[in-house]
Amino acid sequence: MDLAFLSLPLRALADAALDRARGPGVRHAAVQVVRTRRAHVLLNDGHTTASTDTERTALSVRLVTTRGRGFAATSRLTPEAAADAADRAWEVARACAPLGVDAPFAAEPVHDDAVWVSAYEVNPLDVPEEDRAAVLAGWSAELLASPHVSSVLAKFTAVQEDRFYADLAGTTTTQQQVRVHPQVLVAGAHPRTGVVEALRSEGPPTARGWEYAGGAGWDWAGEVAAMPERLAAKLRARPVEPGRYDLVVDASNLWLTVHETVGHATELDRALGHEVSYAGTTFATPDLLGSLRYGSDLMTVTADRTTPHGMATTGYDDEGVAAQSWSLVEGGVLTGFQTDRGTAAVIGADRSTGCAYAESSSHEPLARMPNVSLAPSPTPCRTEDLVAGVDDGVYLAGSAGWSIDSRRENFQFTAQRCHRVRAGRLAEPLSGVAYQWSTREFWRSLAGLGDASTVTSFGADLCGKGRPAQAAATSHAVPSALFRGVPVRHVGGAG
Repeated sequence: MDLAFLSLPLRALADAALDRARGPGVRHAAVQVVRTRRAHVLLNDGHTTASTDTERTALSVRLVTTRGRGFAATSRLTPEAAADAADRAWEVARACAPLGVDAPFAAEPVHDDAVWVSAYEVNPLDVPEEDRAAVLAGWSAELLASPHVSSVLAKFTAVQEDRFYADLAGTTTTQQQVRVHPQVLVAGAHPRTGVVEALRSEGPPTARGWEYAGGAGWDWAGEVAAMPERLAAKLRARPVEPGRYDLVVDASNLWLTVHETVGHATELDRALGHEVSYAGTTFATPDLLGSLRYGSDLMTVTADRTTPHGMATTGYDDEGVAAQSWSLVEGGVLTGFQTDRGTAAVIGADRSTGCAYAESSSHEPLARMPNVSLAPSPTPCRTEDLVAGVDDGVYLAGSAGWSIDSRRENFQFTAQRCHRVRAGRLAEPLSGVAYQWSTREFWRSLAGLGDASTVTSFGADLCGKGRPAQAAATSHAVPSALFRGVPVRHVGGAG
């Protein structure tokens, strides 16, 4: 743990706030202190053009009473300020009381003095900025040496979150998570037409340390070496002919489809209508639990907050609930939802699945997406084997553009790299490939899965939700997969 964070008067702050939070009708009261450090460096053609290193610490108090909820925050870390925040949270709760809204809250065992730290070797925020920039500059120089590459944008982001939580029930937790996101974008022009194309690296954000940039968890050297030829293929790609195709979707593309069509669709607060004003609702509702045919029998999706290096992995959520794993879809049937303690109580669940998370102590916790993963085939099957089973189709890799409707039903996804598949082999590169369908029809067309050797964990480190909007990070471990007869259209040269 970070000694600077531990040196804060965390217990004194909690005692001051919780003493003031006690009162009639309180079902839950908690205080949280969150410190977030964020460093970012950006290079354009090997030259540093932007660099930031910020730190923000705040305290919040949250109340759940029989008549409503209250929340207040402060950046002043004194017992007096903590007590004042509790008073203001009570004012909010009392103001909500005339609405007559019951605020149920699921029970949770007490976790006393728990400590959790994410798995990393070297804290990237302890690495000098010039060392971070030097790695990006090396990648940029290698890429710019290729005749196919005219410009390179390279960036590295590192985040450290320190969290202290205490509630009236007696739970106290102290946690730290570190995550990083290197990224490279190359651009080049067609030698005859002058048309410019861009290609983004596929290396995902992850809950690792500085060692990730050196190859622990991702072959950055191999990807950087491959990017010029991949860009060249994109520059000579031919537009796809619209129609229905069998698709072999690489994990580097499929993770985003899982995120949007399964991850967000199984958030219970969305199913209950709490997200209507921001990102819509969902077709997956509690009354369909155990009966909704989500996809083919091959489709099994799990949720967890426990996988090493997952960006939604933690020891305890922001309501003091211990991290766990559970099923969302099993054998193609909807089997679960993502909950916090409030939504869990609404459906009569014994306890929350532990998905409460707040971007900072200035935000009230929401039910945020855990790590959501698609199970691979239990029998040997490589990506090449999936391709070999396709007579006429398309192979897609790397996530690009996407859109989805307000009920998570109808979508469109594009890819960084696309190839025609002919007679079981990868053929010419394609441009403008967009697959679009309805969520359930797409997943019901799932006809093949790669085995564990094809699984890679990708993810989003700035997933937005809520009003006011909050960002959260989540990972998705998925295999390559085969889908039969998927509608494909051309989107004007985008790829």
